[in-house]
Amino acid sequence: MTTKLIDIVRSASNLMLSDTFDVSQKDGFANIVTSSDLAVQEFLKCELAKLLPGSGFLCEEEDKHDLTHEYTWIIDPIDGTANYSRGIGQCAICVGLKHHEEMVDAVVYLPRTNELFTASKGRGAFLNGKQIHVSNRPFQDAILQTALSVYHKEHARVCSEIIVDAFMQCNDIRRFGAAAPEICYVAMGRCEMFFEYILSPWDYAAASLILKEAGGMLCNLEGNSPDFISSTGLIVANTQSNLDALLSIVKKHNS
Repeated sequence: MTTKLIDIVRSASNLMLSDTFDVSQKDGFANIVTSSDLAVQEFLKCELAKLLPGSGFLCEEEDKHDLTHEYTWIIDPIDGTANYSRGIGQCAICVGLKHHEEMVDAVVYLPRTNELFTASKGRGAFLNGKQIHVSNRPFQDAILQTALSVYHKEHARVCSEIIVDAFMQCNDIRRFGAAAPEICYVAMGRCEMFFEYILSPWDYAAASLILKEAGGMLCNLEGNSPDFISSTGLIVANTQSNLDALLSIVKKHNS
């Protein structure tokens, strides 16, 4: 499955790398969609339906939600659309396959940096064909990736409190502007932690399998496993110790 899935995602990236695209607002300047998002999603839906007939789809654009099937493709045609629209490299095509309650296949591809993250359940995680693993850095030497919940700015204060608290205890903070690549950066050991107050399932589903297959772990803001079909806050870490420490900080400010 993964080889054919990779081929489909690579083909879809040609639509993403178009020199010209239109930009429109879904909900103000913070939440936009491009013509490339729509073209990539439509291409993926068509090709993935052929690859796995009878499968359902949970997609970001145009409310494409069909969760009634044994297998469900969870798609973000371009994670980091704002980055994409401004020529920033942290933007990715994300495709994950869910079987019943579990993610079983995943591809996160950043065409502008040529970073292809892949995973199949029980078979490890890979970057451009080379197996990857999380780092073993402790909290005080960890890089935390995060954001201020741009679509829900009413949560900016609590996010800021969490970020400052964590910053005083870890090495440093990064904000790349695209959740799936950031989760994959934890998987490959580039960074150690990730926190966002609210994410949609297509933001994290594919990357979550890559993370887990690379030895990382994640939970929602209550410390439970996400269901991959609902919006949720997300905490990601390279080790259980770092996950527990970050979760403790989040709970302190989110009570």
